[in-house]
Amino acid sequence: MKDNAVSSTRAIQQTLATYGGLLAAILVLLGFFGVFAKNFLTSTTLLTMANSIPDITVVAVGMTLVLIAGGIDLSVGSVLALSACCLGWLMVDLKLPLWLASLGAIALGACCGGLNGWISAAFRIPAFIVTLGMLEIARGSAYWITDSNTKYVGSSLGWFSDPIAPFGISVSFLIATAVVLAGQWLLHQTVLGRTAVAIGTNAESVRMAGIRTTAPMVTLYAICGGLCGLAGMMQSSRLSTVDPNSGVGMELSAIAACVIGGTSLRGGQGSVVRTFFGVLVISILQTGLAQLGATDPIKRIVTGGVIILSVLLDSLRKQSAIR
Repeated sequence: MKDNAVSSTRAIQQTLATYGGLLAAILVLLGFFGVFAKNFLTSTTLLTMANSIPDITVVAVGMTLVLIAGGIDLSVGSVLALSACCLGWLMVDLKLPLWLASLGAIALGACCGGLNGWISAAFRIPAFIVTLGMLEIARGSAYWITDSNTKYVGSSLGWFSDPIAPFGISVSFLIATAVVLAGQWLLHQTVLGRTAVAIGTNAESVRMAGIRTTAPMVTLYAICGGLCGLAGMMQSSRLSTVDPNSGVGMELSAIAACVIGGTSLRGGQGSVVRTFFGVLVISILQTGLAQLGATDPIKRIVTGGVIILSVLLDSLRKQSAIR
């Protein structure tokens, strides 16, 4: 009994150490904007925030997996746009059913991501360079497919983002939550997840141990790309259109959420759940500042400051733990 009590106490302490800081930050932000923004702590505002984050959430999950493995993907926004435009082309021009067009869009995203991972891992080319190239290829392809025009896809995707009565939460949000849980499970309970952490910690040691790194990296990047395809569907359902300009800057938002959540840009460390908390922090900041009347430049300045502050606090916490 005593051993069980000690184990439970340690588990609680570890959970608080892992998630306590971010949860406290979220509560502080909610309290601050609840006091100074009159309509912030209302069901309408909170549900609107929840239903606006599914696309960035699933992209950030994919980015987390890639970053933990020591990579990076700058093409996520462009792959999102390309997948969305492919969805519109398949539905509107080729008249394919929604389920088949959706599979095609997600598969295209996965192929783009897998290609990134294969080129980077097989030829030892920095992922920064490879994904920067894919950023341009995917964006140009999105413009080419749509002739640089926004395409209306109608209401056939509307159910994806429409609130579910009487709860007010959309199907997209539920799917994004499931993706977060699945990503956390993959990271901590599968061979692929443990391999990703090992590669991100020391890729050369993994190779010297006889473990091939190409296949895991291709898989992780393909998952990231596929999630971009899913995010493209979510965004298109909310807007009822596919836009070749969609997803611009998404890579920066996803990386910001990962960094706020404590994922190391050097690889080997991170948490999908903490990344989700990072998404919440950014969403609360942007919504709260908007209700306070802050201009877009002010919102960007504050968000950037929060990112730097979170990195500094995480670094100080790690240094104190070492001491």
